[in-house]
Amino acid sequence: MSIVKYWRDIRQYKSMSKNKVSFWWAFKEFIWPRKKIIFTGIILIIIKSLSALVLPYASKNLIDEVIPSKDMHALTVLLIIVCLSILIQAVTSFSLTRLLSVEAQHLISLLRAKVQKKLLTLPISFFDNNKSGALVSRVMTDVEGVRNLVGTGLVQLVGGTITAIISLVILIKINALMTLFVLAPVGIFAVVAMKAFGYIRPIFRARGKINAEVTGRLTETLNGVRVIKGFNAEVQENQSFEKGVEQLYLNVKKSLTATAIMTSSSTFLLGLASAGIMGIGGYFIMKNTMTYGEFVSFTLFLGFMIAPIVQMSNIGSQLTEAMAGLDRTEELMNMTEEDDPEVRTVKLSIVAGNISFNNVSFSYDKGKEVLHNISFEAPSGSVTALVGSSGSGKSTIAGLAATFLNPSEGKVTIDGIDLSTVNLSSFRSQLGVVLQDDFLYEGTIRENVLFARPNATEEELVAAVNGAYVNEFTDRFDEGLNTVIGERGVKLSGGQRQRISIARALLANPKIIILDEATSNLDTQSESFIQKSLQDLMKNRTTFVIAHRLSTIQKADQILVIEEGNIVERGKHDELFAKKGRYFDLYTYQSRI
Repeated sequence: MSIVKYWRDIRQYKSMSKNKVSFWWAFKEFIWPRKKIIFTGIILIIIKSLSALVLPYASKNLIDEVIPSKDMHALTVLLIIVCLSILIQAVTSFSLTRLLSVEAQHLISLLRAKVQKKLLTLPISFFDNNKSGALVSRVMTDVEGVRNLVGTGLVQLVGGTITAIISLVILIKINALMTLFVLAPVGIFAVVAMKAFGYIRPIFRARGKINAEVTGRLTETLNGVRVIKGFNAEVQENQSFEKGVEQLYLNVKKSLTATAIMTSSSTFLLGLASAGIMGIGGYFIMKNTMTYGEFVSFTLFLGFMIAPIVQMSNIGSQLTEAMAGLDRTEELMNMTEEDDPEVRTVKLSIVAGNISFNNVSFSYDKGKEVLHNISFEAPSGSVTALVGSSGSGKSTIAGLAATFLNPSEGKVTIDGIDLSTVNLSSFRSQLGVVLQDDFLYEGTIRENVLFARPNATEEELVAAVNGAYVNEFTDRFDEGLNTVIGERGVKLSGGQRQRISIARALLANPKIIILDEATSNLDTQSESFIQKSLQDLMKNRTTFVIAHRLSTIQKADQILVIEEGNIVERGKHDELFAKKGRYFDLYTYQSRI
């Protein structure tokens, strides 16, 4: 790497890292709350460092006093002192690891839980725009670097600094001229290290993003393995993943280059210092102005001063990586929550279920409106069916009713209250959803139905299972409701998964129901079962039904025909059929199919 390119890269990466968290923020957030543990760690590492300084002193005494005098008693005492210092180093080293490393891992677990909790407060749009694998990486990987702040890394940095300072004072006392000669290359190395850290931190930040993207793509690949194999698309998936890991490799290569500059600089500069010390020390010994013991002692103390400096460069890299991960974590933690307590101040106690859309418009992207001035009433206990061609805006209307989305203009109200001001928890406790993409956890059928109300009684569970005709197929399973269904319910048919989702909604006993293509995955027999259970589910509940199968919504209180974000027709089945408009076209077309 040329010098010109090196500094150009520094400027480039600095421009990428505008949202960096400061060490002062990290200190207040993570270090200061654990000040007692960290202070104890600093005390231990000072004791360890001081005990390590016994050896250089003992070496001087051994060479200059004990050996010339042939004093066996003094030799015995010296060995005992050295052995005690070694024991103290071992005990303090174990205590440091046991105390700080364990606390660091505890902090990582707390931080992961905190980030995951924050993630679940973010709006649906955030998840629509981010890969699940990338978010997993942010929860599991980005926070790991914090162990270098609370663990042994920071304490070793402090302890190394103290050791270096003490050693420096002793070196000056032994021979100031030789010490001054050493400080020049050490100072140059410090400047190089600081510049390198400024270069490395944005690289680590970029690495977190690349790693998240690669992880996200891999997660998608594994989830969609049936589609990949079905279309013989293994080669293109391999190429996509290889491209991602190549980017990761190039990022790592840049950080390794900067690290190599530091390592080679330290080797060269400190090596020059050592060679100079040999020459100067040899000269002083020949002139009888320095004893052999002083020279050996100086050399050992020099090692105690230089070793922490080299170690600090490694710890500095670790701390830089930690701060880069915290950059991304803090960026996530500062995002606006979906249920903003300053805006959503109204808590619903009793919900009747009257939902109204008043001149509602909505855009996913600025300037690209998908709903245009939608207005309609959905009285309590009524069934509103949304029909229309794919992409017309039906699911968007359902998303607005479920508070998954917020209007760009106009407002949606619940019992006359603007939904944008309602506490989401109080509203969603009265909401039940059966989505087109029925989501099931890996586990048993029982666990998936109970997901809506974990504390439900066995009688309530059985009622929901029977109401959705889940028992129709579980009775044929050896384990019944305790049958394990695999990831996302892969061991079940689409109709069976959909019935479990409906049973879950029944068990929740909500006041408002959103059925998004609730019968889309059902065969004719399953659909007949579900139509019966849906009658019970909809009874006395405000229901929004999205259905491509128009035969399933003939009894709806009102049918809204949506096209290109507008309500083009509204009314009951018989009224709309008699008009022979868009609804008539859709219905007769499906009948022919």
